[in-house]
Amino acid sequence: MYDLISKLTLYRNYNNSYLDNISDIITEFENVNRSDNNKINNFIYDLLNFASELGLSGNIWNNYLAYLIIISENPFSLQCEKRNGINGSIKHFALSDLKIIFKLINYKFENIRILSKDSNFNYLFHFEAENNKKIHNKNLSNKIMKLSKQIRIAKDENELYDIVTEFYYKNGLGEFGFSKAFRVKTIDNVIELSPIINTDDVVLSDLVGYEIQKKKLDDNTKAFIEGKEANNVLLFGDSGTGKSTSVKAILNKYYDQGLRIIEIYKHQFEYLSQVINLVKNRNYKFIIYMDDLSFEEYEIEYKYLKAVIEGGIEIKPGNVLIYATSNRRHIIRETWTDRKDMEVVDDLHRSDTMEEKLSLVERFGVTINFSSPSMNEFNSIVCNLAKRYKNINLTEEELIAKANIWELSHGGKSGRTAQQFINYLAGTYASDENNVSL
Repeated sequence: MYDLISKLTLYRNYNNSYLDNISDIITEFENVNRSDNNKINNFIYDLLNFASELGLSGNIWNNYLAYLIIISENPFSLQCEKRNGINGSIKHFALSDLKIIFKLINYKFENIRILSKDSNFNYLFHFEAENNKKIHNKNLSNKIMKLSKQIRIAKDENELYDIVTEFYYKNGLGEFGFSKAFRVKTIDNVIELSPIINTDDVVLSDLVGYEIQKKKLDDNTKAFIEGKEANNVLLFGDSGTGKSTSVKAILNKYYDQGLRIIEIYKHQFEYLSQVINLVKNRNYKFIIYMDDLSFEEYEIEYKYLKAVIEGGIEIKPGNVLIYATSNRRHIIRETWTDRKDMEVVDDLHRSDTMEEKLSLVERFGVTINFSSPSMNEFNSIVCNLAKRYKNINLTEEELIAKANIWELSHGGKSGRTAQQFINYLAGTYASDENNVSL
């Protein structure tokens, strides 16, 4: 097996020791017709750990090879991400590697199992993992098991080539292929995008009300996904009104169509250009997301953002938009100091300092206002949320009366306050039904 693995060209960067470990075991077995049980147990442990971390079931060996195929970002896979099948010299190297991988997929472990007398060996090919969606990356595990089943039935490297190229084109590859969202990390001044494994499964209908706001955001994102003209978006307004929830819901709606989100914090804005360079040539649409964006008068990070959005020499690529949420309409706090250079021209007040700060907002083509609900709207949100919980059996009048008492001491009227109130009722009624006091 070592001779096979050493000949890999495009898929040689597998970045872990699993293939090396099994290669040592098989090489030893093939040469001297014996194998070290300790090495075999280490190999079994590695694969069990791999399967458990990702929540995989079935043939773990095939799952692992499918995983290697999915995560490998090489000249062949990156081209297949953009179109189904390629020609030229790269295809020759791909077929050569896939011929080796085909042999690995169909390698017979039976003799090693018999020689080692290890009954646990069979579990590698009939494994059942505890599938906890709160722990595992479901997007990745589902794609691994899907591809694993497909490559298992391939008749030769040519059929395997067709399976792999189609998979890359439809599902993507690498971290962008199986993760919805990412954070920006810096390691020794090198920028990396770290996948966010557990994302909220919220959908737009979960946010009660704000239909005009949701449609405006959805229309802009839909145009972006379809390759049409779209704008950067600023969602502003009162706290707890659903700004961040709307962005998360948009991600869930369009993830299957290639949408990804990169969350970045304002202290990282100096790296914005580098982040964009990492994704500009990929076959995905990226929203660079800035949550709860605001700047104090002494902070200057907004200048990096202004340059990236519009005004810098380098043009922002067509597969990148910026979405930001803020509790402030103008993002940057305005002070009376800013007004010291105020002048009056033709009855219009003007301040260079203020204009520089306010120009940031103007670079968001779409601004969407999420204001606090009226009392009637708040009551409607509460009643609609309560319908989702069967154990809350208060009358509408009782529900509204208790909600109005709750909001007075819990942050005022907002969708967040309404949800917190309903969570309280649902939890209390589950343990002590019909005896809820506020």
